Amino acid sequence: MCGIVGYVGDKSAVSIILDGLKRLEYRGYDSAGVAVLSGGELQVRRAVGRIKGLEAILRERPLAGSVGLGHTRWATHGRPSEENAHPHTDCRGTLVVVHNGILENYLEIKDRLGAEGHVFASETDTEVLAHLIEAHLRATGRLDHAVKRALVEVKGSYAIGVISVAAPDRLVAAKHGAGSVVVGLGRGEMFVASDIPAILSRTRDVVVLEDDEVAVVTAEGVELSTLDGEPVQREPVRILWDPIMAEKGGYRHFMLKEIYEQPRAITDTFRGRIAPETGSVILPDVNLDPSTVRALERVVFVACGTAFHAGMLGRTMVERFAGLPAEVDLGSEFRYRDAIVGPETLVVAVSQSGETADTLGAVKAARLKGCPILALTNVVGSALAREATGVLYMHAGPEIGVASTKAFSAMIVAAYLLALWLGRQRDAITAEDVRKRIQELVEIPRLVEATLALDGKVAALARHLAGVQDVLYLGRGVQYPIALEGALKLKEISYIHAEGYAGGEMKHGPIALIADGLPVVALCPRDGAYERMLGNIEEVLARDGRVVAVCHEGDRTVTAKAQDVIEVPPAAELLAPLVTVIPLQLLAYHIAVRRGCDVDQPRNLAKSVTVE
Repeated sequence: MCGIVGYVGDKSAVSIILDGLKRLEYRGYDSAGVAVLSGGELQVRRAVGRIKGLEAILRERPLAGSVGLGHTRWATHGRPSEENAHPHTDCRGTLVVVHNGILENYLEIKDRLGAEGHVFASETDTEVLAHLIEAHLRATGRLDHAVKRALVEVKGSYAIGVISVAAPDRLVAAKHGAGSVVVGLGRGEMFVASDIPAILSRTRDVVVLEDDEVAVVTAEGVELSTLDGEPVQREPVRILWDPIMAEKGGYRHFMLKEIYEQPRAITDTFRGRIAPETGSVILPDVNLDPSTVRALERVVFVACGTAFHAGMLGRTMVERFAGLPAEVDLGSEFRYRDAIVGPETLVVAVSQSGETADTLGAVKAARLKGCPILALTNVVGSALAREATGVLYMHAGPEIGVASTKAFSAMIVAAYLLALWLGRQRDAITAEDVRKRIQELVEIPRLVEATLALDGKVAALARHLAGVQDVLYLGRGVQYPIALEGALKLKEISYIHAEGYAGGEMKHGPIALIADGLPVVALCPRDGAYERMLGNIEEVLARDGRVVAVCHEGDRTVTAKAQDVIEVPPAAELLAPLVTVIPLQLLAYHIAVRRGCDVDQPRNLAKSVTVE
């Protein structure tokens, strides 16, 4: 996903745009650029790589002006280069466009415009859109009309910003299925961004665009309308996040800060939603009436990446507490396989950003079949929240690091609350049992705090593992998704090949890899799978593997077997993943730091995957 920032007001646009782009750099860092309107002229500066490269160019060739657009790119069409960097201009240099998303029919439009005399300087689909808008601007004379006419012609996804010398006092933005576009409201100034943290230090009042809407933004305000010209009235949303939450707060990296924020994120996710005295879970925004809940025959979690692992845990929780058959499916698979679902199937869509393209596609496919949809997301007003029947916000706060940590924990807690709520609604679990489960949940932040105190021990272990090439992770039951998540974290940020497996699958292939000290991370808390995990450990040792065990405090049996042991405090079985995942996050972090990797912005990845 790329980042967009725009400004219209009476201050220097460049400094404001650069500040916003830095807050969005985790969304794309192949290249960056800025365009400013000044004195009836449009000037553009672009650079390959990180934003610091753009800053260097701006020091040599500064820009002045109070209307501008900036962009940080994660490449989809065209290799990273200055020519392919945004903003893109039309052939006359009087209009620029920044764009997130993919235009599926851009080649067709490019051929047509080329035949009309347009000359293109890049490999991108975005430049084609700039030329198309310019062609309509010459025909209509109005920038907003030109944008609407152009967008009617394109197929695919987009979140765009446009400025032109033909309308020097305004910025036009629009979206369709490509992440978010928010307009920040100021006094005598307005802001546009593809994500709230970019402008949170400037304003807390935002208007969120829906699909197929266009915003005309001037210093005095914003006017919304649909592509066909119908005016739209929408009240602004007030964002309660503290801007400091989006800063590193003294930590070396955002990822480490967010790992340490997990006790707070977990607490905030269940805060105000539990009533221990009555054995109740209060979820007023799920928007599912009792008759719908009682008529449910199954629950399907759809998600991608880390959210998929949380969905695996949600499946177990729903089956255990609500007595409903449950499944978990990848959004990218569900959306295309014509799943057999209907009004009796609750689809729970899990996405930190609420903008994940495949998850949104899965939701739209499920809606066509009449499924009630519950969004489990972290971002207020996100596309997923707007598409769903109801919503369960995680309240984890902004997560900047590309590799998700605190949002993963918040997803697990939200799924746990949902499972308990469904169970009570369907009389599948008693109020007394809910009281017990709530008490177990309330204890988790303290247990996570205690586990974070193991950071030094994990960092010492990382010194010995930083040079390895491969790692296996094994878990059973609710620890299997944590094995997958631990392997994913190590892959994402350290670039070490890692795989997670269910312990019972080890003899079905992975055991062939174990030799010569291969590290095998074994998740073996004292739960129902404990004895079988001990068997897995013995099998690894018999083949000269190196066992890194995560077990309960005081477990002498595991300590006597494993070469490396991380002892964590015991927790209730279904909530234990919130504890056992902490050392795996820390291990991945410290190994990546030791290998000199960019922890917050790993190569080829972006925070929100809003295109296929």
